[in-house]
Amino acid sequence: MPVKIRLTRRGRKKAPFYHIVVADSRAPRDGRFIESIGKYDPITNPATIELDFDRALDWLQKGAQPTDTCRAILSYKGVMMKKHLLEGVTKGALTEEQAEEKFQSWLNEKESKIQAKRDMLKKGTDAEAKKRLDAETKVREARAEELAKRNAEAAAEEAKANAKETEETSEAVEETPASPAGGAKVAEEVEPARPAGGANAEETKEAKPEEAPETVEETVKAVEEKAPEAENKPARPAGEDEAPKA
Repeated sequence: MPVKIRLTRRGRKKAPFYHIVVADSRAPRDGRFIESIGKYDPITNPATIELDFDRALDWLQKGAQPTDTCRAILSYKGVMMKKHLLEGVTKGALTEEQAEEKFQSWLNEKESKIQAKRDMLKKGTDAEAKKRLDAETKVREARAEELAKRNAEAAAEEAKANAKETEETSEAVEETPASPAGGAKVAEEVEPARPAGGANAEETKEAKPEEAPETVEETVKAVEEKAPEAENKPARPAGEDEAPKA
């Protein structure tokens, strides 16, 4: 029965991760498997790989055939390199010490490359974050400057309006007439109203009745003075009051 080292999919839509499994080649991709020897997450940068090194090497030595993706993963982790060195030891081309020394040298070099890539990614991430922070700082400064400018313009307009209002108030106070000298009332300067009928004040004064006599003797004297005037008047003929007949 052929055995394969392959991936089985897990995770939600658009966010997959995989298990590295040893399974029968006739089984479906996400079906039954013999053993799980690791995990693989391609979304992270660099990719996250968790692998049971010894079990993967053991299955390779037993003849398990990895798929293309699993072969790349095993090569990345050094399993394929270890298998190749052990085959050289079996053939007598290398001793176990030499094979182990070469493997450690290769592993250190690989780790240094991975670390350099991580440092580069982190540096790029930090630079990008700093760039975004600088851009946001410039935007905030521009907004603060614009706000300060608007506040200054509003304050200037308010001060100008207050000055104009004060000036108008001062002009109104200056135009107000002063009260008459000596405290005289304004009502005294108003022309007195004319009496009814349009008569002048002098005519009204002349039209006043004569003063009554103060004593009885003056009253009698006044009657005697008026009596001859009434006697001297001619009497009206009789029948003169009647109108002539036609």
